Amino acid sequence: MRILYFSRDYTTHDYRFLTALAKTNHRVFYLRLEGGGQVLEDRPLPPEIAQVEWAGGHQPAKLRDGVHLFDDLRRVIRQVKPDLIHAGPVQRSAFLVALAGFHPLVSVSWGYDLLHDAQINPFWHWATRYTLHHSDAFVGDCDTIRKLAVSYGMPDERIVTFPWGIDLAHFNLPTQTCIDRSLIDEPSPASIGFRSMNVPTFNLLSTRSWEPIYGIDVIARAFVIAARKRPQLRLTLLANGSQLVPIRQILLIGDVYDQVLFPGQVSYSDLPSYYRNADLYISASHSDGTSISLLEAFGCGTPAIVPDIPGNQEWITPGENGWLFPDGDAEALASAILNAMDQRQNLPEMGRKARLLAEARADWQKNFTQLEKAYAIALG
Repeated sequence: MRILYFSRDYTTHDYRFLTALAKTNHRVFYLRLEGGGQVLEDRPLPPEIAQVEWAGGHQPAKLRDGVHLFDDLRRVIRQVKPDLIHAGPVQRSAFLVALAGFHPLVSVSWGYDLLHDAQINPFWHWATRYTLHHSDAFVGDCDTIRKLAVSYGMPDERIVTFPWGIDLAHFNLPTQTCIDRSLIDEPSPASIGFRSMNVPTFNLLSTRSWEPIYGIDVIARAFVIAARKRPQLRLTLLANGSQLVPIRQILLIGDVYDQVLFPGQVSYSDLPSYYRNADLYISASHSDGTSISLLEAFGCGTPAIVPDIPGNQEWITPGENGWLFPDGDAEALASAILNAMDQRQNLPEMGRKARLLAEARADWQKNFTQLEKAYAIALG
């Protein structure tokens, strides 16, 4: 079967989808809507995947580009002659395909498209309904997304839900038999500076981008509160983004700046070391379906503190593999961090349960097979 895989950009998620599709008998073509921004994935496309050159893919897509992109998409469809188009996010790539009138279309939610974008203005709301009305199948990563898709008019029987999952061999412990962090002898860039202080630190890790939707400012404010009470607290903030200045100001004014590391954007190969050397993974994202970062932490046996939004509630059992706190509440997050420190002796067992849950529900190799089910539904 000839499949046109049409995505907004080239991210780690795209790499994993395309790598898995490359191992099938399908002939897969890759179309990129946007480009020219920050590097999202540093691994090259699998050689079996044919990237299609077209009018898009070189810069952020604007509404004014819509007509030009729409016309060239129709040319691409005539050229590639796909048997099926796999497209997402909903209001961008999938919307263009729906406008072009192509069938069968498998629309794929990226979480934020239904959780956030569809609700911020009337146009995105209409585009969501239009796209799902013209989709032959729909893929989401959690029950929250499934329910939203139904509310926008997607028939439930044409929805396939599966967590996108992670590579459990990559996001793993150094040994399967030991989860005690005191026995992990794996120095990482995140831990070298703190270990040199010769103090028993308690290390927190955040991996999300510094954009408003991910609530890094909430983490910064919570860390100020908690670190004033427990000076041994340390925080590693990976990534970067538009909120760099206000976040650093929070930490400077709070007099905890020297207790924070800023490694920036780290490579996929280095990422597991950061999880393994953290006592806790924390996120304050205001919107998530199934959070891949949370699953990566679980894969490495790291308990988590995350907001009590529906997507996280599907993965966190409070006190068993992590904790939940009210979304946006920095004081509650600080209290949760201090509570976790008081239960430090329980973290290895919580990490073990987190890993077991990842093995049971977040194995990408197993979960990917559900995509074929969506293709079968779309093909009728």
